[in-house]
Amino acid sequence: MTDPLAVSSLCEAFQNSVARSGSQVALRAPGGEQELTWQEYGERVRRLAEGLASLGVGPEDTVGIMLANRPEFALVDTAALHLGAVPFSIYNTSSPEQIAYLFGNAGNKVVVTEQMFLPQVLTAGTGVETVVSIDGGEGVITLAELESRTLDGFDFEASWRAVGPDDVLTLIYTSGTTGPPKGVELTHGSMLAQLRGVQAVIPAHDGERSTSYLPSAHVADRWAGHYSPMVFSGTTTYVADPKAVVAALPEVRPTAWGGVPRVWEKIKAALEAKGVTDPAALPEDHRTAVRQLLGLDDVRYSVSGAAPIAPEVLEFFGALGVPICELWGMSEISCCGIINPPEDIRIGTVGKPIPGLEVRLADDGELLVRGPQLMRGYRNQPDKTAETIDADGWLHTGDVATIDEDGYVTIVDRKKELIINAGGKNMSPANIEQVVKASHPLIGQAVVVGDRRPFNVALLVLDPDVCAAYAEQAGLPDGSAAALAQDPKVQEQVATAVEEANARLSRIEQVKRYRILATDWLPGGDELTPTMKLKRRPIAEKYADVIEELYAEG
Repeated sequence: MTDPLAVSSLCEAFQNSVARSGSQVALRAPGGEQELTWQEYGERVRRLAEGLASLGVGPEDTVGIMLANRPEFALVDTAALHLGAVPFSIYNTSSPEQIAYLFGNAGNKVVVTEQMFLPQVLTAGTGVETVVSIDGGEGVITLAELESRTLDGFDFEASWRAVGPDDVLTLIYTSGTTGPPKGVELTHGSMLAQLRGVQAVIPAHDGERSTSYLPSAHVADRWAGHYSPMVFSGTTTYVADPKAVVAALPEVRPTAWGGVPRVWEKIKAALEAKGVTDPAALPEDHRTAVRQLLGLDDVRYSVSGAAPIAPEVLEFFGALGVPICELWGMSEISCCGIINPPEDIRIGTVGKPIPGLEVRLADDGELLVRGPQLMRGYRNQPDKTAETIDADGWLHTGDVATIDEDGYVTIVDRKKELIINAGGKNMSPANIEQVVKASHPLIGQAVVVGDRRPFNVALLVLDPDVCAAYAEQAGLPDGSAAALAQDPKVQEQVATAVEEANARLSRIEQVKRYRILATDWLPGGDELTPTMKLKRRPIAEKYADVIEELYAEG
């Protein structure tokens, strides 16, 4: 077989997969409720591309997509690509105001959505001429209607063959933790460069099985659930509710799988609740049984990224026979840039740069990267692009890092998030939070505050799933996080956990005061981005009174 990555665009890669693996399943929903072979995927992409062209969509035009994780996302996105158009996704938690901002920046005249998001999309408006709704609705056209539209003289073959490496593939809007989101322009060439680099470290096989459950607006889902399967004719199972992904794994039996740290932490907590507390002490057949129970017995490699993960979590899964390659990446570099090689994982690091990506440290320790996988720039924001990519082509990542003599990179923290206390000592809040969260499964989220302060305090949020299990075991009537935050025994366990965490931290890093908040933080809410990153500034503002009370106490 010729190299699937020896192509000039994702369109060419897609057409090769259709030709090579026509009868194989490409897109599916859990339980096989929906299944499309590569042949069917290819035919529907051709029809949808003509439908979009009949609406006036052509090269460089943008197409908005606001869908849950479902096979139709792939159909629409891939159809737009074959026109040389630029599809982009919208986080499902976005408000009409946020959607309007994206539409204003992207300038799309067409948006594809579904009924549950129609109110937000229609309210946002802003220059949109056609709304396509997968499952119908007032004043929209359906996907079936779009698929049946024709255009005189439309030449599908010529259209996709005209797409090249310099054409924009997608816009990935940053999650906006520090201001309005920026539209990262990734090209076919930048994504292919990233895929080639990743392939050299964690090789994908033809027919890989994976899931799509992270937001498709996030670059990680685009890479793992969409573009990589497009190149290697994989099978992607779309899980609409991210909370249901772990339950779907035994049926999917992925061969390659990944999650943000919170997902891995939740799986570990669930196993511990079932008595699997020390996988290293289990006989091999028991470990195999646990992997089968999870549906991870066919996984050749698994990854974790987007935020720091506690070493204990990596050690737990490594002992179970599911080694996790922690990696580092960002939207601006087409996803992954630094990965732990499966054969030589070094816990505590994010691994080594993939081939093709240069890395170095600035004088202040900031990680700089350069290579063909970098974005073209931020859409319509040349000033922001120039702030991020310097005249020599180095992208300033905003992450402070160290690099050891073997080339392994360790991320210290975000440059702007480092705590410098009243005594002038620097420390990483993410590192402290990781230690606190690892000290007890009940602690779902931790935010450490201490910048320009005499000591550190923390806001803690209980994990709702662990709370429910705890309440059931303890015979408590109310297993909500809000109720258990007031429970004396829970408070006692959290106090012991914070004490244990402090024993593992240096004196200046220790958490001197904390508050268990009687609330739950949801992805896309005030406190967390849709991919569960902490929104530090909004948290500091929302809980300013609580923080001041903690400092007033001592």
